Amino acid sequence: MQTKIAVIGSAEFFEQIQSVSEQVPNIELEGYIYKQPQEAEYLIKQIKPCDVVFLSGTLPYLFSQKYHEQLPIPILYLAQDEMTVASTLLAALYHKKISLDRISIDLFDASIVSNVLDAVDIKTSPLHVRDYEDILLQEPYDFEQLVSFHHLLWKQGEIDLAITSVHVVYNQLILQGVPANRMADPKTALIRGLQDAKAKAEYVKSQASQVAVGYISVDSLNEQQRKNLDTFAHEIYATVQQLNDSQFVLYSTRGDIESMRHEDLNQLFSKTDGNAIGFGYGATMKEAEKNALIALGFAEKNENSNCCFILTEKKDLLGPFPQLHKQQKLVNDHPDLYLIAQKAKLSPANLSKIIKFSKDIHQFTSADLADFLQVTRRTAERMIKKLTDHGYIQIVGEEMTYQQGRPRALYKLNIPIYF
Repeated sequence: MQTKIAVIGSAEFFEQIQSVSEQVPNIELEGYIYKQPQEAEYLIKQIKPCDVVFLSGTLPYLFSQKYHEQLPIPILYLAQDEMTVASTLLAALYHKKISLDRISIDLFDASIVSNVLDAVDIKTSPLHVRDYEDILLQEPYDFEQLVSFHHLLWKQGEIDLAITSVHVVYNQLILQGVPANRMADPKTALIRGLQDAKAKAEYVKSQASQVAVGYISVDSLNEQQRKNLDTFAHEIYATVQQLNDSQFVLYSTRGDIESMRHEDLNQLFSKTDGNAIGFGYGATMKEAEKNALIALGFAEKNENSNCCFILTEKKDLLGPFPQLHKQQKLVNDHPDLYLIAQKAKLSPANLSKIIKFSKDIHQFTSADLADFLQVTRRTAERMIKKLTDHGYIQIVGEEMTYQQGRPRALYKLNIPIYF
């Protein structure tokens, strides 16, 4: 099956990547050509159906970044690395016999040049290196600064060659008579970039086809509300079955659930009473059903009566939707955390959630922890005691919430390794 790759870059870049595309089997390229990298912002909005977007470099990636989340497909770019800089400098040294101190270079991260020279123990480094990260903080982006950087050095007789990473800067330098080379993209880097794009697209496709199960719990459901539920299932391409008077189950795929719109949820919640929805992903139907029931439990205990949680096969809990989109891990397989959990006689899942909680709230009461874990106050106090007995939680103060009554202890997690 062909992987369709949308390539955003200059005409020269597209020609280069086409020349190596035959070395990556089962891909199809479609070019979106710009004259200046800023145009990537508009080109990415014109992308036709494809499996992955591949941008020619850091600049078009950053210029189009605000639209990335709107695309349901992965987006990658060809990163400028040590291999790119080393190949370009070697070509200049070998073919043009120009010493490093007579070359000016612009690139996104100037430290890459130092890394290359340090790797081969060359002590002489180019005296004229300019990174353009600061230019990207300006509005509008002014690449004339890079043109002036190279042109002034050439005019003053400081350099014999300018090497630029920006195509529009190269064109301007040539027009002004400045000897210039573009930063070279080695064929191996282009091939590796296409391979990465294909692999990422295939991974996302496999994830999208993963089994997804959803459980819906309702307080009551009349005939019209049942029709609304059927409409919701249709919108996410799911089949729906009624388990009993207050619970339904949906069968779908991960890709369809992740394309679910907040409007779909809002509409369902607004037309039915007391909804709680839990979706689960899994490699098997049984695993997805188990995760969906766990997610439903979080939705039913949430302070918002109408909400949805999603639990992935990696035990990442997402939600509550549509109010928030937070993520927390329900499991943690770090060996040190597992040892602490064993010692304190807590489950790794509960310890992981407590650590997550303490990162957001540095000092907390047992009531705070109970609310976060969605357990009783007594259960939270037992967890705190187990951790306190082994020195993993310490009392740091007291909180007086009422004029009368006993103050509540304030706790702080005392685990040296954060996971």
